[in-house]
Amino acid sequence: MKGTKSVISDENKRLCVWLKRQRQEKGHTMRSLSEILGTPHSFIGKVENQERRLDVVEYVRYCQALAIDPMDGLKQVLTEA
Repeated sequence: MKGTKSVISDENKRLCVWLKRQRQEKGHTMRSLSEILGTPHSFIGKVENQERRLDVVEYVRYCQALAIDPMDGLKQVLTEA
């Protein structure tokens, strides 16, 4: 990794795009996922629009709510575009 990264980094973008695609493929709306997570639906929108990053615990819970493997998302972060 080069230099410091902001909320809008290539790695975060790839992860957010992947999370949004996974949510849609699982048939969830932002609202339905937020209900599972116990968060406001705006939380999901901020994550997907890269206005907010997830910490590692939030990320794992997000993946669990979608019944997806967190390691698959990490591969998105590590993949060069």
